[in-house]
Amino acid sequence: MTEIDAVRLNFSPESLTLLNAILAIVMFSIALDLRPSDFRALLRAPKALLTGMVSQFLVLPALTYLMLLVTNPQPSIALGLILVAACPGGNISNFITHRAGGNAALSVSMTGVATLAAILFTPLNVAFWGNLYEPTRALLRTTTLDPVSIAITVFFMLVLPLILGIVLNVQKPKLAARIRKPMQGLSMAIFIGFIVLALAANWSFFLAYVAAVAGLVVLHNALALSGGYLTATVMRLSDYDRRAITIETGIQNSGLGLVLIFAFFGGLGGMAVAAAFWGIWHAISGLALASLWSRSEAKR
Repeated sequence: MTEIDAVRLNFSPESLTLLNAILAIVMFSIALDLRPSDFRALLRAPKALLTGMVSQFLVLPALTYLMLLVTNPQPSIALGLILVAACPGGNISNFITHRAGGNAALSVSMTGVATLAAILFTPLNVAFWGNLYEPTRALLRTTTLDPVSIAITVFFMLVLPLILGIVLNVQKPKLAARIRKPMQGLSMAIFIGFIVLALAANWSFFLAYVAAVAGLVVLHNALALSGGYLTATVMRLSDYDRRAITIETGIQNSGLGLVLIFAFFGGLGGMAVAAAFWGIWHAISGLALASLWSRSEAKR
């Protein structure tokens, strides 16, 4: 399996630009559900939001590091898991939280705030935990990891569309309401279609190495969900909020992870396969958890 550290997947600069644009559209469609009043309400009662941010950007990366110490995977796979853990919540977390009977408003707001915070915390976490874990430290030295460039990428791909979506929702609420659901459905369909085509172009690599990655991703995702649940439980949040934080921590923006992998790590095989399988598995586990939780009403 040492070969996976040297594999570079097939992904052209044009494909990277297209993926950037698709993720920007997805983020814009999510932002159509947000208004400044959502953030002001969270500032008045910030406990749930702060708990979610701690779970997202501190608890999950720390659990990832401990998992790597125990499992000792190939360095490129380990770095892929660190990068996924450093990303903000994924685009489908809001939909899954709603299906689970959790606090969808908190979920959407957490996605927005985590996206803004990702400008700082995503490159910081990759650099800190990647250098703390010795096998990935050596790998980071062979790559050009520029925190400023990562922050700029996150800003144009996630933060700017978030701001534009909120502005449109405030300035043109009727238009935002009319296009919200079609935009969300269309953007997710385009995103899923793009990932399927990207996997098809690299199918031989994916089949060759996914077995080495699958178990680690399943374990990592289980740790993410458990970490979110336990963090919210320790902070004595309601079940309504706890469901949102659990899902927000367990559903990562693996699309952003793939963009960063191809932009800054040359499409490194272990990283890309880990992020790609994360993108598949977290949807399966999140929907399964939502189906389980939807059978009972969450206490508020």
